[in-house]
Amino acid sequence: MAGNFSLSLDYWKTLQITSQDVEVLHTHLFEAETPLTARDLALIFIETRVKFERDARAKERQAGGKTFIPRGKFNIGDNLVFPALGWEKGRITATRSGVNPDAGEFDVITVALADGSEKMFAAGLANHILNEESFAAAEEENLNPETILQENGIEIEKKLEIAFSNDESLVKIAGRWFPRGLLINVNEGHLNLAEAALDIAQGEPQPTSALLKDVELPAGVNSKLAEFSLNYALQDDERFDEVGPSGEVLWCLRRLEPGAVREVPAPLRYEQIKYDRFVLDEAMLKLETQLDDELSDVDGTFRKDVKEVTISLIYPHLRAGTLPLSARTRLLFPTAIESPRVRFTLVDGKSGLRMPAWAVLEHGYVFGLRDWYKNLQLIPGSLVSVKRGQKSGEVIVEARTQRSSKDWVRTLIVGADGGLVFAMLKQAITAEFNDRMAIYVPDFKALDPLWEKKRTFEELVVSVMREMTKLTPQGHVHAQELYAAVNLVRRVPPAPLFALLASQPRFIHVGDLHFRLEEA
Repeated sequence: MAGNFSLSLDYWKTLQITSQDVEVLHTHLFEAETPLTARDLALIFIETRVKFERDARAKERQAGGKTFIPRGKFNIGDNLVFPALGWEKGRITATRSGVNPDAGEFDVITVALADGSEKMFAAGLANHILNEESFAAAEEENLNPETILQENGIEIEKKLEIAFSNDESLVKIAGRWFPRGLLINVNEGHLNLAEAALDIAQGEPQPTSALLKDVELPAGVNSKLAEFSLNYALQDDERFDEVGPSGEVLWCLRRLEPGAVREVPAPLRYEQIKYDRFVLDEAMLKLETQLDDELSDVDGTFRKDVKEVTISLIYPHLRAGTLPLSARTRLLFPTAIESPRVRFTLVDGKSGLRMPAWAVLEHGYVFGLRDWYKNLQLIPGSLVSVKRGQKSGEVIVEARTQRSSKDWVRTLIVGADGGLVFAMLKQAITAEFNDRMAIYVPDFKALDPLWEKKRTFEELVVSVMREMTKLTPQGHVHAQELYAAVNLVRRVPPAPLFALLASQPRFIHVGDLHFRLEEA
């Protein structure tokens, strides 16, 4: 209806969080004594703002006089406002009795409107549609807080987060906010008890509720307040690490975390290589996305409902016992609001074996597969499928294993001088592999010294390519094959390698991402 209260279309886009808004949310947190997320508080903020704007508008309108409703009784000289006319204002100049047998007794009032015109209205009508219509209900439908939250929630949350971050009287842990003044005192003795409890757990992350049983905070306090207070104290102590996925708080002792979680494993360490991304053609960019390298700068516009990704293992991940957290695979693994490391469980899709694992979000890899790789006798290039688990905090991994059989496969031989030699040899293969990326490595440890050699990137690529081209009569190698081979001795994402191939004249493109080496 034209007269309903509404806010401008860009009201929620352009609003600024005021100190009064923050104070209202402070009060709510104090009264509820429950830590809340920015999403929870955004809904309360919207409800409060809508009520404030509605009350302010109503006050403004009521200042113009009585609200006209057909059943009302009015007198000459009364000032009126008309909801059905967009809250237009007017003054009664005359009244008389109405004549209509069907309507019963009523009055006719003459009103001089604010624009200078005069109109007549029926008053004193017991039965009229405008008597029954609820403007408040119509307004509520137009300003439903849940609908506003759904449409504008993300932007409002961001603005609230900024406002709260600048307010020292509020603290945040695991995505929830709470007044600092209500926190329970957690002292060094309490933290030592928490450390002892985690020591007994032998590295298995524990929820805050389990730690509270040993910490012995004052009895009778709100359980959620006790958890939040302990969480806040643990967060400020370097001995403890919060490793739970989004929506779950789990604590672990940093010193009990695997070394490969606290520090990036040597095979995964990448020394930045400068390159011009604009030289990559469409085929190279497409291949880069398909390779699922965690170091690739690819646009993460993948479908959020992706259910499974198959990865071709490169040597660095096989050696480190890790999987890449690429733009695609990240969608399948647990995430966290604040923690850079997340503890979860990997499940073998065939055997049901459960393996503790860590998603190291800040460096883009998942650790915990070293023994699994070894037991399945996987090689660089083996195919591993990753899909969502049936339970929260679980991810299913499955290698396409098969009965061991001899197969011709590219094999790496390390010479006595430390040089690399590639040969096609028959090897025992236990799982399906990517033909272009499969390289059998008889002894992983033999490669370790080669990672210490310091050669320029171009020298390394030329050396590896020269050896690989000897395996084909045409004397050329595919960019994907070269990517897998170079990663045997240096961690390199696809883009710098592809850019080198595309920009240096000594690498001759012969079509379909195959290159040959132009020897001087």
